[in-house]
Amino acid sequence: MSTYKKEVGTSVINYAGDYPGAADGQLWYDSTNTNFKYSYAATTNAWSTGGSLNTARSGLAGAGTQTAALGFGGTAPPETVVTESYDGTSWTEVNDLNTARRIMGGAGTQTSALAFGGFLPPETAITESWNGTSWTEVNDLNQSRIGLAGAGADNTSALAFGGFSPSVPGRVALTESWNGTSWTEVNDLNSARNNLAGCGIQTAALAFGGLNPALPPGGNLSETESWNGTSWTEVNDLNTARSQLAGAGIQTAALAFGGTGAFTESWNGTSWTEVNYLNTARDDLAGAGADNTSALAFGGSIPPNTGATEEFNTGVAAGAWSTGGSMNTARAVFAGAGTQTSALGFGGNAPIVPTGYATLTESYNGASWTEVNDLNTGRNGLAGAGADNTSALAFGGNTGATPYTGATESWNGTSWTELNDLNTTRNNLGGTGIQTAALAFGGLDPTFVVTAVTESWNGTSWTEVNDLNTARRYIASAGNQTSTLGFGGNGPTGATESWNGTSWTEVNDLNTARYYLAGAGADNTSALAFGGNPPVTGATESWNGTSWTEVNDLNVARQQLAGDGINTSALAFGGEDISAKTGATEEWNVPGTVVQTITTS
Repeated sequence: MSTYKKEVGTSVINYAGDYPGAADGQLWYDSTNTNFKYSYAATTNAWSTGGSLNTARSGLAGAGTQTAALGFGGTAPPETVVTESYDGTSWTEVNDLNTARRIMGGAGTQTSALAFGGFLPPETAITESWNGTSWTEVNDLNQSRIGLAGAGADNTSALAFGGFSPSVPGRVALTESWNGTSWTEVNDLNSARNNLAGCGIQTAALAFGGLNPALPPGGNLSETESWNGTSWTEVNDLNTARSQLAGAGIQTAALAFGGTGAFTESWNGTSWTEVNYLNTARDDLAGAGADNTSALAFGGSIPPNTGATEEFNTGVAAGAWSTGGSMNTARAVFAGAGTQTSALGFGGNAPIVPTGYATLTESYNGASWTEVNDLNTGRNGLAGAGADNTSALAFGGNTGATPYTGATESWNGTSWTELNDLNTTRNNLGGTGIQTAALAFGGLDPTFVVTAVTESWNGTSWTEVNDLNTARRYIASAGNQTSTLGFGGNGPTGATESWNGTSWTEVNDLNTARYYLAGAGADNTSALAFGGNPPVTGATESWNGTSWTEVNDLNVARQQLAGDGINTSALAFGGEDISAKTGATEEWNVPGTVVQTITTS
């Protein structure tokens, strides 16, 4: 008889709780919860940054796959003939279209594509065929139109559908089939529309989204239709109605992205499921891709026009949050410093402190928190910096009696020592660095004005340096004194700024605007943002030096929490969940693991 030991070579381990030493797929018995479990590497769907187009533009068309794509036409403005080829890393300009135009249809591959219709102005029926080297004008569409969509395997076999044509007039449902020589009218879409997206081949296509002001609600459509080579059939709708979106894939495995915001949806042949958002929200973009596991999004309008390119992949090794030891004192609006395995949490608003301005300090060793000596000045809304739990700095905050303070204290592993104050007293500020080289920025000053003031600490005193571009409080941070990222804040905002040791530069925003969030990261090229409000969230985003990508959420959604570590090994602790202050601690690791419980029915 086959047994687990016989098949795997080991017996089932008996372990109380989640077994940290389990190999991928290894089974164990959780004696605490009396059930069997196994773990496996965490994966996710994610958009990541690719090489930008050489010419930023919107209203362009695309063809091909994620690693071999073609982008053509659009408006820079004005309407352009520019064609670019993507090799999976960067775009290269190749031979231009013969006719400049935008919002046209496209189909095929990187080496065998078709461009049809579009706006010159006015609308056109022109069709061009790409052979991998140059474009050749071929027979026109039967109906000139703009904002149409296309599907097709190559330049000998394609489908054109939908669009807008004043001469018809209005939105059209017209569908035409291309045989390599000429277009033939076939059965119409059920819903007339323009600015829709499509994918697939001539005999098995998908049409989704679009615009028709005559149809509710508001003209933007969620309708999806499937083509079987003869006629269109209505199938399940998109979750988010939208137009000026892009699509990629095949009839049974497609991706819809952009249009209204950064929404991305995956089609499995039956229904649409919302997946990770684009990092850059935009409309009038183009797409390419083999299926719903691998796609490319490029160009579009934010506004202004952009050349940003993003690559979508599934099964990406992902980070995951796991439960660590809880703090002894639940609290919020406090500060933290250190690493995932050597952290310090101090101050805050703690229910056990009647005034709400705590001096309490706790030290984390990677497994549990220990109460240590208190701050000299009780406060909340302060900031912190530090390399580990033996060396930290606390500065700023709200003391209650004297509402805003610039008090600065240094931690030597045993006790806190008062040092020189900030030049600008404030609370709810951001901070990064170590005990001898820190940065303080933003916050609310004593006149109740949100400030952009930035100060640099040299181990003895604070010096004012260049301000943030956007004044704000409740800002999160990551990095060090000469390489910092500040993100989020009151508004709420997703604004992100990068500090190079001299000045702040505005960079790409968070996907989710929020305040009262926390951050972790070694410098301004690699960071993690998590938690925040409104509403109270566990949303986590990873920064790669260029853009933010949504990753796995905290297990406990919360705001006013603290964080430390780096973006591959971080710590989130304390804060306030939807009902109360918490001491919950979570550890972020990349790659993470998912624990699965085996259930029987």
